[in-house]
Amino acid sequence: MCPAVLFGFIPARILGILSPFDVPDEYFMVKKLKLGAVELSSVMRYAPEFGIE
Repeated sequence: MCPAVLFGFIPARILGILSPFDVPDEYFMVKKLKLGAVELSSVMRYAPEFGIE
């Protein structure tokens, strides 16, 4: 089992959040920090400082 799963992380794709580049699900994970928060679904956008488009 992936260690991130032990801490409550799940593949982002399950929540409809997609990576802007090709990456396996086990490396692009998210964790809900607030129950009942507004659901999001889109392609993740990084700040320009990261140099990822």
